[in-house]
Amino acid sequence: MPLARPLSLLAALGLFLAPLPSADAFGPPPAPTLQQDARAKLMAEFTRFAALSDGTVGIAVRDLQTGETQALNGDTLFPMASAYKVAVAGRILALADAGDLRLDDQLALDPALASEGGIAWMFSRPGATLSVDRLLELMLQKSDNNATDVLVARAGGPRAITAFVNGLGVTGLRVDSDTAHLLYRAMGIRPLSGSFRQNADAARRADPQLVVRDMRDLPNLAFATEPEDTATPTAMLDLMTAYQAGRALSPASTRRLFTIMAHCETGKARIVGMLPPGTAVAHKTGSLNGVGNDVGVVRLPDGRSFAIVVFVMKDSKGHVARDRIIAEAARAAYDYFLYAPDRMHGRAHNT
Repeated sequence: MPLARPLSLLAALGLFLAPLPSADAFGPPPAPTLQQDARAKLMAEFTRFAALSDGTVGIAVRDLQTGETQALNGDTLFPMASAYKVAVAGRILALADAGDLRLDDQLALDPALASEGGIAWMFSRPGATLSVDRLLELMLQKSDNNATDVLVARAGGPRAITAFVNGLGVTGLRVDSDTAHLLYRAMGIRPLSGSFRQNADAARRADPQLVVRDMRDLPNLAFATEPEDTATPTAMLDLMTAYQAGRALSPASTRRLFTIMAHCETGKARIVGMLPPGTAVAHKTGSLNGVGNDVGVVRLPDGRSFAIVVFVMKDSKGHVARDRIIAEAARAAYDYFLYAPDRMHGRAHNT
């Protein structure tokens, strides 16, 4: 009996002298595993959103501080629709940086460049002009096709715009048409002469299914598989990154581009649709039958930012479904970049 107390003391000492368990026995897995889980969850969310469409969805997002990139169908070609206008703007602002034009230059509204909607009515006024800066605003904020085609002509045409993009090291994005001819291709017509309105009206009379396709917002599957005027989500992401990083334009032109895009009036239910009120977003939409796109840069509350591209094609469920896909993807990316565990610096690709 007298030995009991000494033995108990030795046993107690043994608890302190024994080797300690590893840290993993007390807490969660290491940060890399947490990060892997966060990425897997993000990609699962992207896949779930894509299932809302009966077409094809491409999503690409990038942390503009670390370069980390996550993508679903990131290397698939999609029709850009009006999202190509961010490339037009870049080429125009690069010309301004080079001293080849000024933003207050007045450009003539050539009636031959008029299509439908927007400021088309102004083209019938002899001598009508608008400044380059105002045309940029109309193109990026209201997606005005007429303003765009005046700028495409001043930019040197589609090939010059593609050359500008390629000169930034961006591949997988090509501009082959001005907006009027892009719309001709989307409608499936090959006019040789006449105004856009005349040609479009004649095509609709000859093929009433064109009107049905417009009314029901159905895709032109042949158009969606053509390589002209397309981009991969990753290529468009690379272009937005080049702008944001200051590799494409002067600081003044970069500020002007994003200031205009921050006041985009189209696509209120797309990238911005599910983000917290007041979130700073600079973006540009694109829409055609069966096509819904949005590309932009989103500012996080801590001052960091990320770029996002969402393309939807061959979709027959309508613009409401396409808008929701884009909005859901933007919110998932917002939460991932803001709240996911600290991520390793550098670039990580999932395509």
